[in-house]
Amino acid sequence: MNMVSPIRDIKQLELLKMYLREKSKRDNLMFMVGISSALRISDILKLKVKDIWDGKMPKDFIYLHEEKTGKYKRFPITENLEKAIIDYMKEYNPKQESYLFFSRNGNGNKPISRQQAAYILSSAADFVGIKEPISTHSMRKTWGYWAYKRGHSLALIMEALNHSSIGMTKKYLGITQEDLDGVYRDMNL
Repeated sequence: MNMVSPIRDIKQLELLKMYLREKSKRDNLMFMVGISSALRISDILKLKVKDIWDGKMPKDFIYLHEEKTGKYKRFPITENLEKAIIDYMKEYNPKQESYLFFSRNGNGNKPISRQQAAYILSSAADFVGIKEPISTHSMRKTWGYWAYKRGHSLALIMEALNHSSIGMTKKYLGITQEDLDGVYRDMNL
């Protein structure tokens, strides 16, 4: 498997969000869940409407057991994610039992494939000019990278990502030489 990158440039991240929002409310919501939750694509694609929507409005939290680890996960629906959910619901008005990221030929009874999700993201990234390799795992890495850049502790990020060590989390975040240079410049003792 090729190494994929987090989206490190906030302008590119915003461009990608804008592109997906205009292209497809479903694809935009998938991306927003990914960058808001640090979930793996296998867990994202299992989500159903009832997991995020109470019938009238977005829920406060999303609850699930991660497929890979079997661990329980709860995360809040952020303001930006809430907007994406509302846009999605206005556009599609799906049944509570439908998969959120429905396959167009599945009538809501089947989610899109991991391959289709990867294609959606890599095509969108190409369209907005992101040069680094981007795939579904980039959403999870983007969450971790920006949590780190905003000063959250590696221990909390490790916990959110369900990693077994700080070392794994450090490697996962894809810290660049430019990031390290910035630390040295910032210290300026």
